[in-house]
Amino acid sequence: MGKFANVMMAGAMAMLAMTSCTAEKKGYVIDGQVADVNEGVMYLKKYVDKSFIDVDSAVIVDGKFRFEGVAPEALAHGLTTKKESNRPMVFFLDNDAMQVSMNESGKELNITGSEANDIYMRNAKITRAKGYSLDSLLAAHPSSPVAAYFVVKDFAYKLDLEGMKAARAKFDASLAGTEYVKQIESMIDRMEKVQVGSVAPDFTLPDVDGNPVSLSSFRGKYVLVDFWAAWCPDCRKENPNIVAAWNKYKDKNFAVLGVSLDRNRDQWLAAIEKDGLTWTQVSDLKYWSSDAAVLYCIRWIPMSFLIDPEGKIVSVGLEGEELHNKLEELLK
Repeated sequence: MGKFANVMMAGAMAMLAMTSCTAEKKGYVIDGQVADVNEGVMYLKKYVDKSFIDVDSAVIVDGKFRFEGVAPEALAHGLTTKKESNRPMVFFLDNDAMQVSMNESGKELNITGSEANDIYMRNAKITRAKGYSLDSLLAAHPSSPVAAYFVVKDFAYKLDLEGMKAARAKFDASLAGTEYVKQIESMIDRMEKVQVGSVAPDFTLPDVDGNPVSLSSFRGKYVLVDFWAAWCPDCRKENPNIVAAWNKYKDKNFAVLGVSLDRNRDQWLAAIEKDGLTWTQVSDLKYWSSDAAVLYCIRWIPMSFLIDPEGKIVSVGLEGEELHNKLEELLK
């Protein structure tokens, strides 16, 4: 009887320990100390589609703040005392007890208590450095959502379709259905639809007067679909080249459709006038969330698609002299 009681007691203690461990992972606690702000508000933001959205806020008292909540999965977040900031101090939030010390003005952030964030911090400042190996990252952390985040944020813009497929294939099955892996899969799906030889997906956006314009309305002409924005320096540098191409070929069955990723209508219209962009311009003023930009998996700008009179994509990403050479070949 005594042995049975001991076994029962051991089992109960094991179950209690398991329950306790499970309880510890039910949510996160962030205990923070900010060196350069004694009183105020700290904002917790989540990285969503190339920007940060508010998740929570906490009052700072004597330089200290606390957040508590539940993270459905480990995702990139940011901390800032500036509500409208889209450049918070970034870290990875999982359901852990995290201790944070930060100096926002000095751009210093130290966090303990999170394995996911440790992986993030070890790689955050070097992913875009020359010689950094994405393959090594994926080999070391195939089951970490942090590795998937770096693919989405720092490598998607430079990977072609095959490169994206190869990166996706290296993730562990445990990440299936997680946010960043789903984003990778979505990019692959959209990239497959805008390859050379594919029929260009149709879209409709409002022009500068608010009138709807569809890409399909340009059928019968070669059309350069030019994704750009007033706030994009590289786009503004390329605009004179497109102006020159437009002036040379506009009477030879050639059209340009400018698709802006702007948010500010006045800045968009001012850039059109200043740069002399006299062709059709459209925008839904949704920034990177523009319906057309999402449809065409736009990951950087300027980006262009040259489409033939039958609506098929004949070239992608033409700039400078390459654009003129291609147009000369097709329209001579």
